Amino acid sequence: MNVEIIFFFLIAALAILSAILMITRRNPIMSVLYLIVNFFSLAVMYLLLHAQFIAIIQILVYAGAIMVLFLFVIMLLNLGDEARLTERPTLKKMIAVGLTTVVLLQLLVGLRLLTASDSTSLSAHATAMGTVESIGKALFTDYVLPFEITSVILLAAMVGVIVLAKKKFQ
Repeated sequence: MNVEIIFFFLIAALAILSAILMITRRNPIMSVLYLIVNFFSLAVMYLLLHAQFIAIIQILVYAGAIMVLFLFVIMLLNLGDEARLTERPTLKKMIAVGLTTVVLLQLLVGLRLLTASDSTSLSAHATAMGTVESIGKALFTDYVLPFEITSVILLAAMVGVIVLAKKKFQ
């Protein structure tokens, strides 16, 4: 196997592990931190798949803007009591871990069977599809009308938010 494929599977395992840790934590700040790890590992996976534009957007939009919003909401909630946020092992959690292990083993067996067959091959243009140039060319040639309609809708939404905010403060 290629070093790039091995690195891809390691990053994929990190993404899966951080996603599992994110949904199993009681402390919301720890969940947000694991979600940030997940977003960055997905961005690295996009880079390994030669989708540079999507990787940068993943970091800027999700790991940047959305996570800052999540952290502000969590800080505004003021959770207070730390005793409620402690982890306790229960029977439900043990069953969930067992079922997750079974599903993970099934996925690994399926991946092993998939990689055993040699039916997957990349197109000659696969490396150029995720670049900024190809996305920009598609946006401004084939999809120029939906792109402009989306721009007008976003502009109308921004004007609407400003009008509503101005009325609220007057």
